[in-house]
Amino acid sequence: MLVDIFAKNKSIPFFACALQFLIFCIFADSECLLLAVMAFDRYKAISNPLRYAVDMSTKVCSLLMAGVYLIGLTDALIHTTLTFRLCFCGSNEINHFFCDLPPLFLLSCSDIQVNELVLFTIFGFIELSTISGVLVSYCYIISSVLKIRSVEGRLKAFSTCASHLTVVIIFQGTLLFMNFRPSSAFSLDEDKMTSLFYTLVTPMLNPLIYSLRNKDVKVSMKKLKNKVLF
Repeated sequence: MLVDIFAKNKSIPFFACALQFLIFCIFADSECLLLAVMAFDRYKAISNPLRYAVDMSTKVCSLLMAGVYLIGLTDALIHTTLTFRLCFCGSNEINHFFCDLPPLFLLSCSDIQVNELVLFTIFGFIELSTISGVLVSYCYIISSVLKIRSVEGRLKAFSTCASHLTVVIIFQGTLLFMNFRPSSAFSLDEDKMTSLFYTLVTPMLNPLIYSLRNKDVKVSMKKLKNKVLF
């Protein structure tokens, strides 16, 4: 998007558009699944901290990561194959800042019912699975936190989940709004604004949300502040 803002030629080749969408789809799906895995990770850390290193070993984490990206790649290949086999015989102007499905469907003169059905089915399954995973994990987390006797301990446990919940609400909220609203309310201009949240705002917030709660980062920021003031 930043390149296109300053470029005089804002065109993209057909195969580059397909590749861009493939990569975008892989990481969008992976982000959804990773948020569910992170919720499970927090549940393990809070419910049984003494067994955390065993339950979430390097091998387990590697398998979870491999599963996340394998599912993301499979879904991306299905959507990319179905979408770029369509006939595009009308305008070649994509009303978006990247190659996404809704603007591409509008440019197609083929029947897109199968594409929409596959999109709704797979995306619905991934969203239902990840949101259910997050909700179930947080039910167990809340149950474990309530068993902690000290108020300080409860606050510390809840504070470790606040950043994750913030990202879940922003990322999942925008995706649900875009894909499960009625077709009568569809607007590409609205789509572009909403897309900014999960393509730009959430990635920019991630370092702030996660890192600034880290003790080492806080100490470094204080040292930097003191140096600047001095």
